[in-house]
Amino acid sequence: MTALGTGRGRNQHARGTNRKRNRAIVTGAVVVALLVAVGLSTTVVGADSDLGAGPEAFSAEAWGAENFPTIQQGIAERAVPADELAAAVLADPAAAGEEYGVDAGAGPEISTTFTGTVGAGQAGIYPVTIEGVSSDILIRVQTGPAINGTDLRDATGTVEFGQFTNQIDYQDAASALNEQLKSTVLGSIDTTTLEGKTVEVTGAFQLINPAGWLVTPSDLVVQ
Repeated sequence: MTALGTGRGRNQHARGTNRKRNRAIVTGAVVVALLVAVGLSTTVVGADSDLGAGPEAFSAEAWGAENFPTIQQGIAERAVPADELAAAVLADPAAAGEEYGVDAGAGPEISTTFTGTVGAGQAGIYPVTIEGVSSDILIRVQTGPAINGTDLRDATGTVEFGQFTNQIDYQDAASALNEQLKSTVLGSIDTTTLEGKTVEVTGAFQLINPAGWLVTPSDLVVQ
């Protein structure tokens, strides 16, 4: 090989080595820059920190305790005396529901209040005879131990599905209000011995059958 060829080969080898060295330098610089960026954007979170925690789980019990007094007051404010309401329902159920009720899907939720005599009950549900209310309408009150339905949640129109994350929380809210009713209103009442007694009731029911009202009380007093 001539000296010229040898020199050219040496130069090509040197250039290749320089290119490799330059690529290594550039790659290293990029890696260092990335590590610096990651370090600057990373926050160290202690074990007791709330940072990075997901949304707090819905507590139906806490929600019920907080909102039951407001719901109770709202029902009392909307409550129509049963004799007045009964006359309106017998005359025109649809008009009565529109005038006095809150839209609740299958039928309007209506708040009412009455004083009456308790009849023989079954499974905690008692018929109540009310002066001025036609015998064409059977009014019953549920007193537990199981309180069913969503009357308390839906009665005022202030609790809506959009206020909750999902259908389960929305349903749990209704159950929580029922539990508050049991503990704060019915807890001090012997609901197994109501027959023959006079009760003052404020509550709500869904108007599906005009001749049969099943009232969930928001307040119940035994005279």
